[in-house]
Amino acid sequence: MEEIKVMTVCGTRPEAIKLAPVVKRLEQEGKIRSILTVTGQHRQLLDQVLELFTLNPDYDLAVMKEEQSLSGLTARILTKLDQILNEEDPDLVLVHGDTTTTFVASLAAFYRQIKVGHVEAGLRTYDKYAPYPEEMNRCLTGVLADLHFAPTAKNRANLVAENIAEEQIFVTGNTVIDALLETVDAEYKFSDQQLRELDFSKQVILFTCHRRESFGRPMEDIFKAIRKVVEQNYQVEVVFPVHPNPQVKELATDILQGVDRIHLVGPLDYQPFVNLMARVDLIVTDSGGIQEEAPSLNKPVLVLRGVTERKEVVETGAIKLIGTSYEQIITRINQVLVDQQQYEQMAQAENPYGDGQASQRIVRKILDLFTN
Repeated sequence: MEEIKVMTVCGTRPEAIKLAPVVKRLEQEGKIRSILTVTGQHRQLLDQVLELFTLNPDYDLAVMKEEQSLSGLTARILTKLDQILNEEDPDLVLVHGDTTTTFVASLAAFYRQIKVGHVEAGLRTYDKYAPYPEEMNRCLTGVLADLHFAPTAKNRANLVAENIAEEQIFVTGNTVIDALLETVDAEYKFSDQQLRELDFSKQVILFTCHRRESFGRPMEDIFKAIRKVVEQNYQVEVVFPVHPNPQVKELATDILQGVDRIHLVGPLDYQPFVNLMARVDLIVTDSGGIQEEAPSLNKPVLVLRGVTERKEVVETGAIKLIGTSYEQIITRINQVLVDQQQYEQMAQAENPYGDGQASQRIVRKILDLFTN
């Protein structure tokens, strides 16, 4: 048989991190011709990951514009990607997760009648606006996909309930664990001066916050609550890698800049970020990916959201949803800081997202499906 042509498409840092082990594995297979296309939906953050994992895109759509609208982004990706699909005519387009790039690449492939493989398929909150626009991106991708690589049995069950044919769904674990285990290093040295000087003998909290649904009053309450926790606990230090979105950056500057023991740092590359996660005591975040990664590092996570599509890890007890209420955030963080038993139960909970072999399973399944 001729080689299988697989085009992997990604546009943001989280996608690139989670697809990097898959792309590396595709490149090692003699029967597969791997084509990497990046949209550049998040330019700087994406480039950091490409460099770390030595990924060299065959195509770069460079679609990012300042203050881009979702509709404008969608149109640019669709138009540019269609031209590349017409030229390359791959056997399979591989996408990841729930970004605008994910959905639009799936749509472009469908228009060309090219099969779509969806990595990290089957995550659901069943609320179309939480997270926004990610919930609908992954649902629509699920409708368009031909191969569904679900991290867990629960994700698989979600897809079966949506009438996806069971023979098209494959439980693989989550590829983020593959990337994480390759990157954490006990000997890692931070290049950022604030991180180098951080006293990890104190209770260090890693804090991240960037979701669109938190913009405005919820984010203001979150930042004020973090400030209050630090004021109440003299032994606590907070590290906040500030997202470059102006709505996040300006509010963080207004509320948290100059507060003693709160360290505002720039966006961190993946390598320093996961090594920071490995050394802190507690993570407070609205991120999706961190909910998957932190349990493998035995770090409790408090999630600044009312719902999560990662229900398996809530059930294990490794993470807790605490919402965006000012009082609730303060109470829940303080509970974990002082209650050693609760802390240990969260830290020692099992990670349901796999063993670091997800990428191998995905590539093996692609080979099986296209060579049989």
